[in-house]
Amino acid sequence: MTVRPYRPSDLPEITELFYDTVHTVNAGDYTPEQLDAWADGAPDTAEWGRTLAEHTAFVAMEGEILAGFGDMDASGYLDRLYVHKDFQRRGIASALCGALEATVGTERIVTHASITARPFFESRGYRLVRERRVVRHGVPMTNYRMEKRRPGPAQNA
Repeated sequence: MTVRPYRPSDLPEITELFYDTVHTVNAGDYTPEQLDAWADGAPDTAEWGRTLAEHTAFVAMEGEILAGFGDMDASGYLDRLYVHKDFQRRGIASALCGALEATVGTERIVTHASITARPFFESRGYRLVRERRVVRHGVPMTNYRMEKRRPGPAQNA
């Protein structure tokens, strides 16, 4: 596996991976109605392309296959982290998350984790801030605000 910066030409594979991952990997924790509201198969590709270009974004490649992606903004908000359904539990999310965490100089990293992803983030030192009830396309679902605090420069000295 290799991790490299996102390229605009990755966008079609990324949006397909997002849809497929949500509808398979997250299917054990969310209802079909919630999965459809989360990933309806018609992403706003202009918006996705804009935010991926503005954020620090990486993709993980297994040979020629895009096996995962993630992005984080300059404030330390980890926006998206998804791994292809056929490449789960191979260290891809850890590699992407590690690369993203290393790019920001913020003391705190924040994410909104799904029920499915919460254990992964907890294993990386993120703590639960609060459970959230979000509504997408009129459908309520649960996720978690999680954060990871990193030692500041004074604490490292």
